Amino acid sequence: MTLRPDQRQRPGATEQRSDETAPQSPSFRDGIPISTSCALCQAAFSTVHEQRQHVRSDFHRYNLKLQLKGSQPVDEATFTKLIGDLDESLSGSDSSESEEEEADGVKNGDTTLTALLKRQAKISQTEEESKLATSKRKHGIGNAPLLWMSSSKLPENTALGVYKALLTDVEQEEAQAHLVEIVKQKQLKPVHAKHSGSTQSSGDKTPSASIPHVFLCMIGGGHFAAMIVALAPEVRKGQGGVEERHAIVKAHKTFHRYTTRRKQGGAQSANDNAKGNAHSAGASIRRYNEAALELDVRNVFSEWKTMIDDAELLFIRATGTTNRRTLFGPYEGQVLHRNDKRIRGFPFSTRRATQAELMRSFSELTRLKVSTLTEAAIEAAPGDQQESKPAKTPSTPRPVPPKPSKEEEAALLHTSQLQALIRRSKAPGLLIYLTKNSLSPNYTFQPQSEHHHAPTPLHLAASTNSPPLVIALLTKANADPTILNGDNKTAYDIAGDIRTRDAFRVARHLLEESPDSNIDWNAAHVPSSMTQEEANARASRDKAAEDVAEAERRKADLEKIRNIEEDQKVGKIQRKAGVGKTLPGVEKTAEERRQEEARGLTPEMRTRLERERRARAAEERIRRMQGGGG
Repeated sequence: MTLRPDQRQRPGATEQRSDETAPQSPSFRDGIPISTSCALCQAAFSTVHEQRQHVRSDFHRYNLKLQLKGSQPVDEATFTKLIGDLDESLSGSDSSESEEEEADGVKNGDTTLTALLKRQAKISQTEEESKLATSKRKHGIGNAPLLWMSSSKLPENTALGVYKALLTDVEQEEAQAHLVEIVKQKQLKPVHAKHSGSTQSSGDKTPSASIPHVFLCMIGGGHFAAMIVALAPEVRKGQGGVEERHAIVKAHKTFHRYTTRRKQGGAQSANDNAKGNAHSAGASIRRYNEAALELDVRNVFSEWKTMIDDAELLFIRATGTTNRRTLFGPYEGQVLHRNDKRIRGFPFSTRRATQAELMRSFSELTRLKVSTLTEAAIEAAPGDQQESKPAKTPSTPRPVPPKPSKEEEAALLHTSQLQALIRRSKAPGLLIYLTKNSLSPNYTFQPQSEHHHAPTPLHLAASTNSPPLVIALLTKANADPTILNGDNKTAYDIAGDIRTRDAFRVARHLLEESPDSNIDWNAAHVPSSMTQEEANARASRDKAAEDVAEAERRKADLEKIRNIEEDQKVGKIQRKAGVGKTLPGVEKTAEERRQEEARGLTPEMRTRLERERRARAAEERIRRMQGGGG
C-alpha cells in the first residue's frame, strides 16, 4: 500500500497491520509498493517497527523537505555524504563553539537535520551575495548615471559630476582613480570661426573635419532626428563683440512620416503583428510610410558611414522593435551594429525626436553638473555610495512670517482703502477718508517694497489716468507733486495720457494764484500753467479729431461690406442664369464643388463624406505609385 503524503508526515499513520513479526517481503509487488516500504525514499523494511523508525529519521524528513521545495529526493548514501562530519560537531560536548561552527551557523545541541539545513542555507546565501557583488562590480553600485569628483578650488561641500556615458569602457574602469585627468583630456580647446578676427593664442584654428565628434540619433513615433557634433566648441563674436561658444554641427537630418495610429497608439506594424493586417486606407498609408522612413534613414546612414565609423561614441534612442530593426537591421550595407561598444543610451529623459532636442541633449551630456553636499547626508548614505554619489541638500523649512503689529495692520488697511477709492475715481470719498483718519495727502502705501512705482495717492492717480483726482489732491488736499517714486520719477512723469498731464498744468495755474502755495513746479517737472478753458478747448479739438478719424474708419468698413455684398449678388445672378450650372468660361473650384455636395447634409454625414473622399484620394495615390514602380 502506498503511503500518502499526509501519512508520511505523521509516523503513527504508517502502521497498516499489528503483526510486527511478519516475514520480509520485497518493496514492490507487481509494480505496486507494499505496506512495509517508503515510496518517497525508495526503501523497504522487514517489519513495521523498522518502517516507523525510518519515518522518524532525519533521512526521511530531509527528503520531505526536498519534496516540499519541488526537488528530487536523495538516497541514503548521498544523505550520509551530506551529513559528513556534522555528527562530531553536534556531539553535545561541553566545549565552546568553534569559529568554523559559528561561520556555518551551526550550534551545539542542534539536530543533524537542522545543522544540515542551516549549512545549505548559508552556502546558498553566500552564493547569492557573491553574484550580487559581481554584478555591482560590473555595472556599478545602483548603476548611477553620474560620476562625481571634487576640486581644491571649490568649497569642500561642492562636487562636480560627469555622465558615465561620455567615457569609454576603458575610461570607466580607470575613472575611480583618474577621473579628473580623464575629464581634462576630454576638454578640447575651442576653434575660432572664420573672419572672427581672433588670434591663435586664445584658441586653435584646427579644421573642424579633424576634431573628434559624436553621433546622436533618436527615432520614435514616426519622428527621426540624427546629428554629428564635434566635441570642441566654436567661438563666434556675438552682439557687441562678445565672444560666444557654439557647437559645431557637422551634419544633421530630420524626417517625419505618418506611421502611428492616431488616438490608438502604437505603430501600424505592431498592430499588424498582434491582430493581423488591417485593410483600411489609413493602414496602407502607414505601412507605406514605415517602409519609406526605413529607406530614408538607411540612406542617411550610408551617406554618413565614414563619419559614423570615425565617431568616438554613438548616442542612440530607439523605442520599439520596429524602430530598432530600422536602425540595426540586419540589411545589406548595414552601418550600425547592436554589439558596437561605442553605443550609449541617453541617461536622462528625452522628448520628441527633433534637431533642437538633439542639441539640448548634447549640451546636457557635455556639461558638468554641480551638487552641494552636507555632512549629515554623507553619513546617511550607505557604504560605497558615499564616494560615488553626492547627497542632496535637505530642504530647509520655510520661515514663518512674523505676525504684524496693530500699527502695521492699520497701515495695510489704509493702503487698501485709499487704493480702492483712487482706482474708482472717487475724489470726494478720497478727501473725506484722508480727513476722517487724519492722514497726510502724501501718505506712503505699505509695504513700500510692493509700491515703488506709485508710492503715494498722487502717483497712483496719475498712473491710472484720473484728471479729477489729480486736481483734487493738488488744489484741495495740498499734495506734494515733487515726491519721487522708486524710479526717481515724479507723479507728472508717470501720467498715462495728455488729459492727466493737462490736469497738472491746470492745478499749477490755480495754485500759482494762491499766496500760500510754495511748490517748486520745476522740480515737479510740470510745464507752464494752463487754464481750465484752454484745457477744455484742447480736449474738444482732440475729441473732434478722434470723431473724424472714427467716421472715416466706419465709412471705409461700410464700403468694404458693400463691395462684398455686390460680389455675392453678381454670383447669384450668374448661377440663376445657368440654372444651377456655371456660365460658359466660368469653372467652379474644388472647394465650391465640395460645398455643393455637402449642402443639406447633417454634420455626421458631412464627416463621413469627407472621410470617404480622403480614403479614395489616398487609394488613388497608392495606385499611381505602385503603377509607376511596376
